[in-house]
Amino acid sequence: MTDNHVPNVATPLTLPCGATVKNRFYKSAMNEAMAGRDCAPTERHVRLYRTWADGGAGVLVTGNVMVDRTQLGEPGNVAVEDERDLGMLRRWAEAGTRNGTHCWMQINHPGRQSPITINRHPYAPSGGRLEGEYGRFFAEPTELTVGQIRDIVRRFANTARIAKKAGFTGVEIHAAHGYLINQFLSPADNRRTDEYGGDIEYRARFLFEVFDAVREAVGPAFPIAVKLNSSDVPITVKTGDGVFAGFDETESIWVMKQLERRGVDLIDISGGTLEKPVIQTTSGAIEDRRRGVYFTEFARRVKGELTVPVALTGGFRNARDMERALGEGITQMIGIARPLVLVPDLPARIIRDRWDGTVDLPWVTTGLKALDKAFGGILVISWFELQMNRLGRGRKPNPRIGGMRALLFAIGKHGPAALAPRRRKGHQ
Repeated sequence: MTDNHVPNVATPLTLPCGATVKNRFYKSAMNEAMAGRDCAPTERHVRLYRTWADGGAGVLVTGNVMVDRTQLGEPGNVAVEDERDLGMLRRWAEAGTRNGTHCWMQINHPGRQSPITINRHPYAPSGGRLEGEYGRFFAEPTELTVGQIRDIVRRFANTARIAKKAGFTGVEIHAAHGYLINQFLSPADNRRTDEYGGDIEYRARFLFEVFDAVREAVGPAFPIAVKLNSSDVPITVKTGDGVFAGFDETESIWVMKQLERRGVDLIDISGGTLEKPVIQTTSGAIEDRRRGVYFTEFARRVKGELTVPVALTGGFRNARDMERALGEGITQMIGIARPLVLVPDLPARIIRDRWDGTVDLPWVTTGLKALDKAFGGILVISWFELQMNRLGRGRKPNPRIGGMRALLFAIGKHGPAALAPRRRKGHQ
């Protein structure tokens, strides 16, 4: 990039609803793990998002905000089901919207993916425990009734309404990563025989009802994004009733087209579930260099199918890859998360200073192979949560902090719940 050339990442983007984002940096959601037992946002959220807003990103997406405080996906989740925390929500939104930044609240319900240490009574589209090595960490879910489904739809709309009232400039509906909406979409999880199960048009009904209710709650000029898996699992999933393929790329594109017709403003492409994470390594920059940017081939496939803006999230570490992806038109927003924990002003460095380096994520290790193997995904998540908590206290990130300290931080802050598996999708 030369000084007289405006980089692609610096160009504004106007969304279908009419809102304009100042540049192409899309800070993707990470669980901040900062809420207390009351599930309320804190002063640390305010400081953290003020730091990111001052760092130059176009859009900041919050970590999971749950629509029901009895149904949490991770320790430290914020939950918004009424206006009791409106004052602090306003301060959080004000901090995240400094300098013309958009700050969007990610709204979610975990379904069965709610650890037994924090929830012994989860709900899901169908009964059945979580499969795989993590099943023991999750209680047997209760199948949702149609009445309960409609109540959850109402909850999503209500949380979105409160987000807008508080001053957030958009919302992102989380329909990926094995949480409740993803569970409805996937035939591996959804074995219902009513109007919410069966073929994809019925499995997607819940998502469409949530989207329509949210749109009605926030109005036509308020950005709504949807985070959606490109696919869930690369293989078929066997159940007691037969064999079901997971939510796949063809179904994903069909859902995206339907959302486009309904007026979605952006689709955030991701993939994987807790049972089948996209990547399981913890080797940081070593793995980054081997793998590159996530979901690139799927994004190329989507390019000719959609006109709605897309955010491609995962694996962006330098301006060259960002410019290439935007230039090829495979994405309109650069989804980036963990590098912004280590370098909160990365967007400003790239746009203003023309920084052309690479952010190397650390190899997070306790120094003990057995512990690393036992807590690999939790270890990495806890390490980044610790760093976000440092930023929330007004301190700088410290890449030299080791994995053992991250585990102790998580246990000290959240107790045994910190050691339950949480959603992993690799190094964003």
